[in-house]
Amino acid sequence: MKNTIKVERAILDLTQEELAQKIGVSRQTISSIEKNRYVPSTVLALKMSKLFNKPVNDFFSLTTED
Repeated sequence: MKNTIKVERAILDLTQEELAQKIGVSRQTISSIEKNRYVPSTVLALKMSKLFNKPVNDFFSLTTED
């Protein structure tokens, strides 16, 4: 799975720490998601969707390996 979380953060002018606080996770979790080392839960993805005001599919997408 690939994502554009870093881009979405930049649009809202948020640091990893600020995004993490807003959705209730650690900064390390945000870093791991951005580096594709961690696939977030549905609940976490939906929290991001609400914050970014975009559907989950706008910032998460499947790759051919998925």
